[in-house]
Amino acid sequence: CPVVLALKNSSVAMPPPADIVKVAIEWPGAFPKLMEIDQKKPLSSIIKEVCDGWSLANHDQFALQHADSSNFYITEKNRNEIKNGAILRLTTSPAQNAQQLHERIQSSSMDAKLEALKDLANYSRDVTFAQEFINLDGISLLTQMVESGTERYQKLQKIMKPCFGDMLSFTLTAFVELMDHGIVSWDTFSVAFIKKIASYVNKFASDISILQRSLAILESMVLNSHDLYQKVAQEITIGQLIPHLQGTDQEIQTYTIAVINALFLKAPDDKRQEMANLLAQKQLRSIILTHVIRAQRAINNEMAHQLYVLQVLTFNLLEDRMMTKMDPQDQAQRDIIFELRRIAFDAESEPNNSSGSIEKRKSMYTRDYKKLGFINHVNPAMDFTQTPPGMLALDNMLYFAKHHQDAYIRIVLENSSREDKHECPFGRSSIELTKMLCEILKVGELPSETCNDFHPMFFTHDRSFEEFFCICIQLLNKTWKEMRATSEDFNKARKRVMQVVKEQIMRALTTKPSSLDQFKSKLQNLSYTEILKIRQSERMNQEDFQSRPILELKEKIQPEILELIKQQRLNRLVEGTCFRKLNSRRRQDKFWYCRLSPNHKVLHYGDLEESPQGEVPHDSLQDKLPVADIKAVVTGKDCPHMKEKGALKQNKEVLELAFSILYDSSGQLNFIAPDKHEYCVWTDGLNALLGKDMLSDLTRNDLDTLLSMEIKLRLLDLENIQIPDAPPPIPKEPSNYDFVYDCN
Repeated sequence: CPVVLALKNSSVAMPPPADIVKVAIEWPGAFPKLMEIDQKKPLSSIIKEVCDGWSLANHDQFALQHADSSNFYITEKNRNEIKNGAILRLTTSPAQNAQQLHERIQSSSMDAKLEALKDLANYSRDVTFAQEFINLDGISLLTQMVESGTERYQKLQKIMKPCFGDMLSFTLTAFVELMDHGIVSWDTFSVAFIKKIASYVNKFASDISILQRSLAILESMVLNSHDLYQKVAQEITIGQLIPHLQGTDQEIQTYTIAVINALFLKAPDDKRQEMANLLAQKQLRSIILTHVIRAQRAINNEMAHQLYVLQVLTFNLLEDRMMTKMDPQDQAQRDIIFELRRIAFDAESEPNNSSGSIEKRKSMYTRDYKKLGFINHVNPAMDFTQTPPGMLALDNMLYFAKHHQDAYIRIVLENSSREDKHECPFGRSSIELTKMLCEILKVGELPSETCNDFHPMFFTHDRSFEEFFCICIQLLNKTWKEMRATSEDFNKARKRVMQVVKEQIMRALTTKPSSLDQFKSKLQNLSYTEILKIRQSERMNQEDFQSRPILELKEKIQPEILELIKQQRLNRLVEGTCFRKLNSRRRQDKFWYCRLSPNHKVLHYGDLEESPQGEVPHDSLQDKLPVADIKAVVTGKDCPHMKEKGALKQNKEVLELAFSILYDSSGQLNFIAPDKHEYCVWTDGLNALLGKDMLSDLTRNDLDTLLSMEIKLRLLDLENIQIPDAPPPIPKEPSNYDFVYDCN
């Protein structure tokens, strides 16, 4: 390109001052102008200068925009993003463009209207244009078009259905993009508009683009307005959404689950369980398992996130029981305890109603409650007054007794008949285990905005939490016996055994078993003996090399290990990473890529249309930032994009992944890493470029691992040899040196 070549050649001699940016500016039908923009001058003066060069009057009706695929307008707020060598375009001002499009989309010509709506959908991504179009009451115009559209073009739809579908698709796309900027409140929309959008979920099931945008609008309405939630909940039913999960388009499935999650999340507490029962009736779990989780295709990140959200919301239904204390006077609740006793000790005869039978019955019940492992043998109801886990523990025990009766009876009788004080008290253990499982699954906590950590096995059973408990209570009983814990000092034994059981469960969950049976199989391979071996192996890195000579050796080789880690981080920065520009509609995220030049002197970055497969070449990234211009790297709450009002709702997980590069006087490059590993790699690499220490958790772990491996390699020849804590003493000087010979 001659323009780019000229720009490159013009900047070879001397770098321009910091406030001067060399750019090319295009105007249709004219040769591009090369000019220097003084960032200290008002933008209006620069536009006037450009217009004067082409003899264009009314410069206030013109504006500059980026000539790349974004076409975003340049304003006083974002002008610092202009880079040397950028190609800009002189175009009509946002206000003028908005006015023209506002008129064009009302054209009586179908072709003109279609082209205008297509342009509107494209321009609406730019917040500057969006503000001007909204000022013209453009949102109201679009909603009116949607409300009356199907009636107005009912005849046309039969004649020219593709044209109508495209027109509606562009209308909804423009609406979604405009609302995404957060300028207009969602509370302003009519019931007629909601009814129309809800109807599209059924009418246009075969038109993917219309269906996607309709589902996205419904989700945003529910999440952003309590009033709209109630209206949407009346218009859209679970039965209407379920068929979209049975298709093959993963994007549609993702949007559908997102709407279900939104309705679930915003439902009042008294309606949430009712909705869960309805989802169970419609076999939502089974449909998701068959058509999503076990479909013959990979699950993308957004689908994984929505499945995680559904998993969390489902488990959160347990919170009410978890926080409910047992009422010792409630006969229905006491009957559950009687049922536990009956199932376990049914073979034992009941006393007759003879004289003294009441006392005998009380005595027998007390004995049986002791065998069941309750603390309070007289009134076991008192054991369930602590929250958490409250009544949830009793619910789990009854489920285990009824649905896994043989295992329940075996555990109770096996432990109640032991004479060596190594019995595992079923009642107390169940209460502690239920509490621990609630902590592991974070019952009662709202879902994270960035987490994708769903477990397929929880979608394989309608009562997955109860089944999870049944597997884990048998594991606890087995581990208790393997550790030969005693019930004499239950609190100490409980702490030790529960630590091991939690480690067994967490290690098994990490492997993401596809079914509860597979989870059970994983646990069988994680016996107490195996956990001890794993712990011992992990301790080798920490405890086995603490003698003074080893510590001195560590200190000596640590700099070269750190240099190795530094090179690895820089190599990863050279490969580059794809980042996402998060916004209020997660699935509509835009992508951008950043990578370090091979000579470690320049950061290349630029926007992408979609997530790339593999590395992105330097020459395809439009912007660059010299490393020498970087002033600082900040993280978390110190990042400019985390200080903005309502920025990503200050979500804790997002804060932990945010970092920014500060350069020049007010320049900034803002990042949100895809995960914790990439966050550590980039913050380490950037700190290394600036000559600062790498302080991430990843660096500490890598340093420990590599140091341990290096020391083990160097000590291979000293296997089974005790290394002294102090160097051996220097021997005394010999009484004479007659053994020394002069070889000359």
